[in-house]
Amino acid sequence: MLLIKNCNMIFLDKIKKGSILVENGKISKINPSTESLVNDITTIDGDGLYLSPGFIDVHIHGAGGYDTMDGTYESINNIAKTIVKNGTTSFLPTTMTVSIPEILQSVSAIAEAKKNGTDGANVLGAHLEGPFISPDAIGAQNPKYIEKPSIETFKKMVGNNEDAVVSLTLAPEIEGAKELIEYLSNKNILCSIGHTKATYNQAMDGIKWGARHATHLFNAMTPLHHRNPGVVGAVFDSDITTETISDGIHISYPVLRTSYKIKGTDKVLLITDAMMACCMPDGEYSLGGQIVIVKDGAARLKTGSLAGSVLTLNKAIKNIYENTNYPLYEIVKMATYNGAKHCKVDDRKGLIKEGYDADLVVFDEDINIKTVIVNGKIVHQK
Repeated sequence: MLLIKNCNMIFLDKIKKGSILVENGKISKINPSTESLVNDITTIDGDGLYLSPGFIDVHIHGAGGYDTMDGTYESINNIAKTIVKNGTTSFLPTTMTVSIPEILQSVSAIAEAKKNGTDGANVLGAHLEGPFISPDAIGAQNPKYIEKPSIETFKKMVGNNEDAVVSLTLAPEIEGAKELIEYLSNKNILCSIGHTKATYNQAMDGIKWGARHATHLFNAMTPLHHRNPGVVGAVFDSDITTETISDGIHISYPVLRTSYKIKGTDKVLLITDAMMACCMPDGEYSLGGQIVIVKDGAARLKTGSLAGSVLTLNKAIKNIYENTNYPLYEIVKMATYNGAKHCKVDDRKGLIKEGYDADLVVFDEDINIKTVIVNGKIVHQK
């Protein structure tokens, strides 16, 4: 049993002082009576600290010198151990546009990590970013491996691990996208619009066919113009969800503030899009087989294109907290509950609620992580 007491508990709509009891990997009681507590109980005094649901990152390629595309359980496990120190308790390892056999190998490793667990953050499944993307909105993806959207190619990419796939990013304007979006939507796999040169109308068609999300808003998509609304216009003019890389580099803070105002914080997820250099010193790394230079907090290809980020979710929350007027609980929701809904685990994760999985984070007012609990076990303590 674990008791976390005297902490400022972050709920969906408020922050309230109190304590929680953790038993058998679950939140068993909020504000338990002290008489009912047994002696052999581990206690964390959260005096002056916040208690939050664990952060959920639905778009991350790597961290700690490891990449999802290494294609091994060991790499996924090492990413999980690295990011848990920054409060991420669940994530979707994200693949890149590489060869079909390499994607299959990575999806198999992700499926293994989902099934068998890790020594860090929970693996909730895979996010496939590509290869069904536009050659004209390539970002840091490798143009050599782009494929036309097709159900047959998707099946080759995932093999018998289809149930481990949570989401797939694709360009809706490419021939074959309609059939694939409809197929995946019927299978309850979330389709996301991204790495795309779609017009507003083409993006709205994708939404009509079943796309429910947009990958890293503003980045690698057609911009908002007052006569050509583009994909950004379609995101703003529909009720789909989206995600922001809130590092102040991928999107400026005035644009982030405007986006949250338009979409509302229920429809936006904070993500990192982090690559293997996350939590590592500046230097030369790789992403999807391409060389990436990390300098001053930005990761770029030699061409100058941004290549993912070195962001962590606690830093993303801090950035938004310092650069907007939203209350902390509303920002935390974008890094917890919204991600849980995205991954269809909001019946057991993403909230401080009795009966929910005890994936919890204790942090101070600067969002410095003090303690991280995954499935009721303390996995990191500072």
